Amino acid sequence: MDDPRFAFDSYHLLLAMLGASLLVSYWLPRLFLRRPPAVTALLMTCGMLSSWAFPGLVDGIDPTRNPAIWEVAAEIVVIVVLFATGMRIDDLGNLRLWLPTIGLLAVTLPLTVAAIAVLGWALAGMTIGGAILMGAVLAPTDPVLAGDLQIGAPMEGREHPVRFALTTEAGLNDGLAFPFVYLALHVAAEGAAPGLWLGEWLSWDILYRISVGIVLGVGIGWLLGRILFAVPSWNTLAASGPGVLALSGVFLTYGLVELAEGYGFIAAFVAGLVCRRAESEHHFHQRLHRFAVSIEHAITAILLVLLGGVMPLLWPNLTLAHAIISGALIVVIRPLAGFLGLVGTPLEGRGRAVIATYGVRGIGSLYYLGYASTHVEFIDEGALWAVVAYTIFASTVIHGLTATRMVEALDRADDP
Repeated sequence: MDDPRFAFDSYHLLLAMLGASLLVSYWLPRLFLRRPPAVTALLMTCGMLSSWAFPGLVDGIDPTRNPAIWEVAAEIVVIVVLFATGMRIDDLGNLRLWLPTIGLLAVTLPLTVAAIAVLGWALAGMTIGGAILMGAVLAPTDPVLAGDLQIGAPMEGREHPVRFALTTEAGLNDGLAFPFVYLALHVAAEGAAPGLWLGEWLSWDILYRISVGIVLGVGIGWLLGRILFAVPSWNTLAASGPGVLALSGVFLTYGLVELAEGYGFIAAFVAGLVCRRAESEHHFHQRLHRFAVSIEHAITAILLVLLGGVMPLLWPNLTLAHAIISGALIVVIRPLAGFLGLVGTPLEGRGRAVIATYGVRGIGSLYYLGYASTHVEFIDEGALWAVVAYTIFASTVIHGLTATRMVEALDRADDP
């Protein structure tokens, strides 16, 4: 008879797998490379190998059956990193500096959504609502996994215009993709006829929610700056407060804005940006940023291992058409839409190519799909999870293996 004291408990086995995967992913590249690339792809690979070695290990977190787990975990990561991303920016610059960001948000983002949606409908045979959702989920670049290409920590410098554009795009397009998610929800629930939902979508999901996110983000960011750095003047929190206060800013901002039915992602970035203007040279900004980044790195690494773990469960839903769409997004759609979005901006040559090419996909896509899956039942839900997981993995391989050298080239360049 088997000894029950040594029975394999799936929960503890999962913890052991997570620990081993994290250790191997960060340690193994250093055995062979003096300057190892980003470990994101290796984290997902370790998760996949663990899932194959221990069948059934991750069945309980299958996103097609339990999307809420992924929604909440990804939500926490994204809002923390968005606030930290806003805090990174030392100098807001002028309109000329922001022109690439404006182009990427106003042109590249909607073009990418439209291109993916058309391919999803025409090539993969998805429903119109499912195709729009796939476009909305995959269109935004990710502020979490693209950290190596963005500007440095507060007061660290590295404010290269290319880094600035990638940072601000990732900080804002996660929130600005939300109207397209709601568009997909409207179409899935009410039908494709615009007369059924267009007025509400334009007035509520675009105008109201974006405005609330920006206005409350500015107000809460200013208030946080006052509390941390000015009141009371003889004993401010910035003098000796802990880095965990970064989470107070994140959760307060996001919670209040979501209660007001605004876009909390936009507000989190804006609040971090505005809070950074308070005593902008104070060292406490570095402490807040370091804490936020450490939280983000920890949860992101765990999520990537788990995402790799569930990928074998999702493979049956992935067709050749989905794989083609994913590849087209990374090597064709994003670069072309990126170049179009940068027309008329000061960036040219290598700077424009880097921004157009490095549209990293990641954790934000998991949140959007988890959110949509818990609100409306889509016919294509299994295929959506499969293509999102596949795209994130492909992005971590293609972008992760080349980001280090690209960063070094940017740092050596005097001009974009």
